[in-house]
Amino acid sequence: MSASDRRALRRFFMAAPTALALASWAMCAQAHDGHHHEPERVARVKTTASKEGGTLPEVTVHSLGTSTQRQMRPGALRDDIVMTESVSARAIEKTGATNVNEAVDKNPGVAVQVECSICNVRNVLLNNLPGRYTTLLIDGIPMYSSVSSAYGLDSVGLYGVERIDIARGAGASLIAPEALAGTVNIVTKRPTRDEAQMRVQGGNFGARRLDVFLAKPLQGGAVTAAVHYDRHNSVDGNGDGISEYTGYDRRMGGMGWFLDDVGGFKMRGRFDLVDEKRGGGALGRDYQAIKDNMSGNPFDFSRGAGGSPRPDGWYAPDSGDFLPYDSGRGGFSEIIFTKRAQIVHQGERRLGDGRLRLAMGAAQHKQDSFYEGDYYFAKQRQYYLDGNYQFPAAGWLITAGASWRYEDLRSHGTLGAQGGAPVVGLDNYTFRTPALYLQGYRTFLGDRLELNASVRVDRHNEYGTIVSPRANLLYHHTAHLSSRLSAGKGFRAPTSFFEQDHGILSTTRIVREVTKPEVSENLSYALNFADDRFAVTTSYNYNRIKHMAVLDSGAQDAQGNPITLFTSAKRPVTVQGVDVNASYQLTPSLALSAGGELYHYKFDPGTLVFARPKSRFFASVDFEQGPWTLTAKVNVTGPMDLKKFHGDGSGEQGRYNFDGTKKRDKSPTFATVDVRGQYSISKNVSLYLGVDNLFNYRQVDKESFLWINGDGEMDVTHLWGPNRGRYIYAGVKLDF
Repeated sequence: MSASDRRALRRFFMAAPTALALASWAMCAQAHDGHHHEPERVARVKTTASKEGGTLPEVTVHSLGTSTQRQMRPGALRDDIVMTESVSARAIEKTGATNVNEAVDKNPGVAVQVECSICNVRNVLLNNLPGRYTTLLIDGIPMYSSVSSAYGLDSVGLYGVERIDIARGAGASLIAPEALAGTVNIVTKRPTRDEAQMRVQGGNFGARRLDVFLAKPLQGGAVTAAVHYDRHNSVDGNGDGISEYTGYDRRMGGMGWFLDDVGGFKMRGRFDLVDEKRGGGALGRDYQAIKDNMSGNPFDFSRGAGGSPRPDGWYAPDSGDFLPYDSGRGGFSEIIFTKRAQIVHQGERRLGDGRLRLAMGAAQHKQDSFYEGDYYFAKQRQYYLDGNYQFPAAGWLITAGASWRYEDLRSHGTLGAQGGAPVVGLDNYTFRTPALYLQGYRTFLGDRLELNASVRVDRHNEYGTIVSPRANLLYHHTAHLSSRLSAGKGFRAPTSFFEQDHGILSTTRIVREVTKPEVSENLSYALNFADDRFAVTTSYNYNRIKHMAVLDSGAQDAQGNPITLFTSAKRPVTVQGVDVNASYQLTPSLALSAGGELYHYKFDPGTLVFARPKSRFFASVDFEQGPWTLTAKVNVTGPMDLKKFHGDGSGEQGRYNFDGTKKRDKSPTFATVDVRGQYSISKNVSLYLGVDNLFNYRQVDKESFLWINGDGEMDVTHLWGPNRGRYIYAGVKLDF
């Protein structure tokens, strides 16, 4: 470990207990001041199945004086043993979010990371771990893989959603052991009245949005239907003709159903369809023409920060040779067409002294893509079955269950750089994983201490038998102050194509040396205080990943032929951090919130390949009075050690601008401001206006997303700042 790393580690461990101590002191002081007296006692936990729509079979607990809305404030937690934060439908609307990525972004411990400036593949990061360690659940059912999440999360709509539950860190979900960083669970809304809602929105960059949601309660059930259309042009911020923000055209539709009594079962389910076309690089929507244009130079590489001395190419930094660009519009473009169909359904009923729950899911995901001259076609199928029985026994609440998961991928394509050479099954795989699990829950000390311990045994067809133990503790210091401690172990079976990079398309063969699954050993502690006006949570999260999958598309075999090497890191990757999130209801109309995070990373080169900041800070103001709703949010991102994340072990990044100068070793601290206002003309009609990135901060004004190595080979992944400038949107919302 270097001297700088030791200093950073010392600063981290000095700051972590200080932050926890200050938060603890503030919460205890608030809990014991004259305004908040101890209620009679903490309410007894509910010993039936979890709340409707939750991540079953997690145990749900209830304390006196809490409500659903209060649990969804910044800094508040749901009444679960595992630390669970919720984003309400109302909070989602205030952000102007159009999909799940935008809804959860810019919160302590939660971020959305762009991993390619051309195609804008994005992932949700929890506790600053890679996005493939976050599992998306639909009503508690895991139906997204690393392949389908790469572009699929941008196509998860928000109409008909009651809330989004975020469980970070250890013990996040018994039914999803692969969630090494945690889970994001989308909970659909059960309608209680006839609803007809429509939103029409427009903005700059050619943005258009249409949402329609219909709901009808029936005798013994309810049905819903939703349609979403979203369009946005690609955005070129520095005038070189190459976009940093990908254009897209999304069409989504779905329906949901709720049945109160079918053979004693209370059921719910939903069916969703997605059709998305996105394209980045060359500007325009004439996708076929872009693909066909593979010669000449339509771009200006002299534009923007660090631009080349010449518009028609660049100089190789090591040799000084000029490299003219002659690959046309297609050579710097990535175009992806995605189609997806999925269904989830679950039911539960009382059976004897306990409760039986059955769940199923199925999805088919198709991708037709073009990557800078290479073609890639993939089809994936996923199936999920789960059944568990929850019952009391000798003072314990026991959950015993079994699950079965199937996931495959079949692909083929051609390599443009090799004259259209075909590649078939380059990253094919088939995973079958039956599992058994057992969970026990019990309270102690007059219900003040709650214990939830579980073990899950998976039999993976590629990686054998894997045991995942977890334990969670919740202690109620008072009716308002509580501690949560979680420790556990999880595993994840690595795939290949979308784990880190789509660069495997530069080779015709993958050599797989991965023999073990990725394994997480994790620990988290959270201290939470919440009363009628003030809520704050401070948490510490430790995660150690062993056998992290590593993809090297620049390797060669013994004969010197290019191959993609898929292997495991020799040493563990450790990410640990502290974060604080708080809110205060200053007046009935005005709420303030603030938060921050501080993280430390220990890893070998080639493991964590996308840069993350050491610190981030957040503050927001929400005002609601009469017909007005106003929201403003400030997001400050601290510096990123680009040399450390991008380095190859030599102490250098090996990344250059087109003018031959070296890329930044450290990104600057920057801030963005988002504002939104809504005015209700009547009970049924509202107008709104919003601005994201109000002060127009863009990475391209400081440094390009594009880079070249010493030989002059280009790439598109130098990412640390916003890829879109000021975005202004306005719309009308109808609600009947």
